[in-house]
Amino acid sequence: MQLFIWRHSKRFSSWSMLDEPHIHKENYLQAEVTVLAASKAEALQLLEQGGQWHIEDLLRIEPEVISLEAPRIISSHVDFQ
Repeated sequence: MQLFIWRHSKRFSSWSMLDEPHIHKENYLQAEVTVLAASKAEALQLLEQGGQWHIEDLLRIEPEVISLEAPRIISSHVDFQ
């Protein structure tokens, strides 16, 4: 099993970025989803079942893939506003 993490921020988007992905059904500033699955295809299938995520736009973003076989830092976040 692996963790698949998709992140997207629209914090710095502008009109010049009209083809920017929109990964969630609701309007958002930052979106992140983490899925535990055996493959990327399975992770996307689970997200599709929930109906809240735009799969076609998630396909445009390469997820961070974390194997669960070795110790490591899973996530860290620093936001300076």
